[in-house]
Amino acid sequence: MEKGIIGRKIGMTQLFTDNGNVIPVTVLEVGPCAVVQKKTVENDGYDAVQLGFEDIREKLVVKPRKGHFDKAQVAYKRVLKEFALDNCADLKVGDILKADVFANGDKVDVTGISKGKGYQGTIKRHGYHTGPMAHGSGYHRHQGSMGANTDPSRVMKGKGMPGHMGSEQVTVQNLSIVKVDVDNNLIAIKGAVPGPNGGLIVVKSALKKRS
Repeated sequence: MEKGIIGRKIGMTQLFTDNGNVIPVTVLEVGPCAVVQKKTVENDGYDAVQLGFEDIREKLVVKPRKGHFDKAQVAYKRVLKEFALDNCADLKVGDILKADVFANGDKVDVTGISKGKGYQGTIKRHGYHTGPMAHGSGYHRHQGSMGANTDPSRVMKGKGMPGHMGSEQVTVQNLSIVKVDVDNNLIAIKGAVPGPNGGLIVVKSALKKRS
């Protein structure tokens, strides 16, 4: 069944199995998420639910969004995300989703914003080789030839150049849930997930492979 929830990355640690094996895990705080809106085929052309995460004060909510929350009679939330879940018909506006939507062993896809690394050159950003490092060389860490001449007299699209690195949406697929702590709304996922500690993440059921 398609499942999804919003949360934040807490950090990484390790867990031990019964036979003594160590598993590196990332701990995520997921939910509680409130159902703020339901999309239906009749009204919107598709089935989905809009989930809200993290309570905030009223003064931090803009008026249009405030009316959206007031209509649903749901506490004001910092983050809104839409999920096309399989059980949309069973959910109602105001329902609360917690970590127990997932279970040990579930495969999930985790989406987050990668760590920003600022303005970087081509060597760090794209993995280009350096030039000769001898003292007489006038070329060490430059980006190199642009590959253009009189024709076409321009740099072709896709050329790797210096620029802003990181701060991009990244999805890591097919991660396994090792442990679910329902009382504290925590889940431990094997491996690493994108983003810094405290970063916003979205956890969804892993996409099934097409036959």
